[in-house]
Amino acid sequence: MKKIKSILQVFANKRMFIVLVNGFTSGVPLALTAGTLQAWMKDKNVDLTTIGIFSLVGIPYTLKFLWAPVMDRFVPAFLGRRRGWLLISQIALAFFIAMMASAKPLESPFVLAFLAVLVAFSSASQDIVIDAYRTEILNPEELGVGAGTYIMGYRIGMLVSGAVALILADHFSWKSVYLIMSGTIVIGILMTFFSPEPEVREKPPKTLSEAVILPFVDFLKRKGSLELLAFILFYKLDVIMTMALMTPFLMQIEFSKSDIGYVLKGFGLVATIVGSLVGGAWMVRLGMKKSLWIFGLLQGFSGLSFVLLSYLGHNYVMMITALTLENLCSGMGTAVFSAFLMHLCNQKFTATQYALLTSFMALSRVFMSAPCGYVAEQFGWHAYYITSVFIAIPGLMLLTRYDQWQKTA
Repeated sequence: MKKIKSILQVFANKRMFIVLVNGFTSGVPLALTAGTLQAWMKDKNVDLTTIGIFSLVGIPYTLKFLWAPVMDRFVPAFLGRRRGWLLISQIALAFFIAMMASAKPLESPFVLAFLAVLVAFSSASQDIVIDAYRTEILNPEELGVGAGTYIMGYRIGMLVSGAVALILADHFSWKSVYLIMSGTIVIGILMTFFSPEPEVREKPPKTLSEAVILPFVDFLKRKGSLELLAFILFYKLDVIMTMALMTPFLMQIEFSKSDIGYVLKGFGLVATIVGSLVGGAWMVRLGMKKSLWIFGLLQGFSGLSFVLLSYLGHNYVMMITALTLENLCSGMGTAVFSAFLMHLCNQKFTATQYALLTSFMALSRVFMSAPCGYVAEQFGWHAYYITSVFIAIPGLMLLTRYDQWQKTA
């Protein structure tokens, strides 16, 4: 009973509400430069080639570590190092989304692309500061719950700028929709003004060169640094492989696009949020090491539901079960993994190190997903999803070195 009470106390504090709102403002911009933007362009009869090229506007999200040192080194003259940069990025974000509202996809696609890149850059900059802020403001025992709360806010933000924006577009002009989405960033701006600046435990780097070089040196001087990097690559690889070809797989076994969309937006979204919150809450009780083990095993074994679905074929109940289990267990794993990455960061340059670690993690999603289509085509869906279960083993094997990482951290 005392454990449950302590978990509820962790949830019920101002810091979690701040993290929730920050997660929301972080999630809103993504669809506005991706799925929602594609729908707007398609609605205006922009050709598919141009729509496809527009996916490149998301490049700033993968390169944010390049300018993260600036946000570690320099302190704005107002609100402090973290809140100052957060306010700057949020004002820029609201402004450029509003500018996108007046763009014309068919007549001036290059103008729209330029504005979309500016939105992505401002959004990535906001993410850098938000990641550093929550790493510094949360107590060690709150990292798991904080990660789960952030993910919930992020998913709600994505829902608003994705599904809600598309619904609004059926009743209002696209200009109005993007102006409304710009207005949602005001929520984050207000929160920035009323949030406390994290306590400075480590002095910022004295020079920009220190801000660029020292984060690498600090991390790599750990004896287990290469093992840690390998673990970051492999821990979520089973989830990446399971989800990489999910839509083609479901369509091949004769589920309609509507079936897939409703289940993903309904059961999948709810399961991810619940999994993130449950994972964060249980981490308070289990601790970091046990949580990484338990949730790592669960997200690996959840792939067995897709193995069963590949045998059963068009089975609606099994499809819902598989997607729900996968998103639930993946949400648990993501919560503890995010907390682990925060735990690794030196607070002298949190923004740079967290940006580096998350960018490195993205390598597995970008590059290790590439051969998935070949594996499925050559060996079939049964073998593919069985492989996705066993590919969890390298990450779990590396986790046996956890105690050594703590000694050298």
